[in-house]
Amino acid sequence: MEAGGVADSLLSGACVVFTLGMFSTGLSDLRHMQMTRSVDSVQFLPFLTTDVNNLGWLSYGVLKGDGTLIIVNALGAMLQTLYIVAYLRYCPQKRGVLLQTATLLGVLFLGYGYFWLLIPDVEARLQQLGLFCSVFTISMYLSPLADLAKVIQTKSTHRLSFSLTIATLLSSASWSLYGFRLSDPYITPFYRRCPTFQESLPA
Repeated sequence: MEAGGVADSLLSGACVVFTLGMFSTGLSDLRHMQMTRSVDSVQFLPFLTTDVNNLGWLSYGVLKGDGTLIIVNALGAMLQTLYIVAYLRYCPQKRGVLLQTATLLGVLFLGYGYFWLLIPDVEARLQQLGLFCSVFTISMYLSPLADLAKVIQTKSTHRLSFSLTIATLLSSASWSLYGFRLSDPYITPFYRRCPTFQESLPA
């Protein structure tokens, strides 16, 4: 195998390992819910938005024929769905959670309808879907800024998960290189900025 092929395989493997490591940090929340049979101190919205994000990038990966995107986001969507099901099981007030889930799933299905039915040209569909996924991912990754503001105000890192921060940094860096290697305009621009933000969190 040529050096370029080996490097691509290693980079693809790093993306899979680091991203699944990031997604698996939710297992501690899953264990907490199972042990306490409650959802106190566990936030629901990150599970839901990450699941929708995974499903969006999964569609992009399928359309592009990118095995790395397909593997990572299929497994990520399964993990996030598991977290959502567990949260619904132990949540005492299910109405609000179900409403949030139905709203985001409705947006997702409308998006699928738009991209797959109203845009017949595959290249145009790929570009618009990639742009949508990038914007959604950027908004999802910027959400911890609220926690960062609280950390600065309280001078306490209790609200931040150090393992999640490190996993996100490694995942972002590997995807940055992956997007650069593929010259993908929808992966590279975001992930090249993301590690700088993530590096600020451990500090």
